Amino acid sequence: MVTRFSDPFEALLNIQHALDRSRFSDWPGRSTSSHGSYPLVNVFQLGEDLVVTAEIPGVRKEDLDISIQRNQLRISGKKSIDYGENISIHRQERSAGTFDRTFNLPLEIESDGVKAELQDGVLSLFLPRAEKDKARSIRIN
Repeated sequence: MVTRFSDPFEALLNIQHALDRSRFSDWPGRSTSSHGSYPLVNVFQLGEDLVVTAEIPGVRKEDLDISIQRNQLRISGKKSIDYGENISIHRQERSAGTFDRTFNLPLEIESDGVKAELQDGVLSLFLPRAEKDKARSIRIN
């Protein structure tokens, strides 16, 4: 079966619109927005709190910006590669430039208690759950 398009540019435009819709949708409820070569991230729960680890080899802590508001985490920064002077690059696979990644966490965070560590190219964020987000026992009178 052969599919014929009356206007191939219209078909390409429809594909582009479909890609845009899927990229900006919140399905399945794990929204993320980003630009640049952003770091790979793991998010896991440890007790009532969250831990986020991000792979950021070659990024200095001075070049990182981390912010949190309620349940939204933003990690942005700059990765630079200094080759020195008078060089001739024969192959370049490592990327450099800026990145900016924002995503929603599954619970609200107490921003005053956040701790961050950078060791061996791995950023670790320890995010305490907000008191108002914790489960409470109700006593029956």
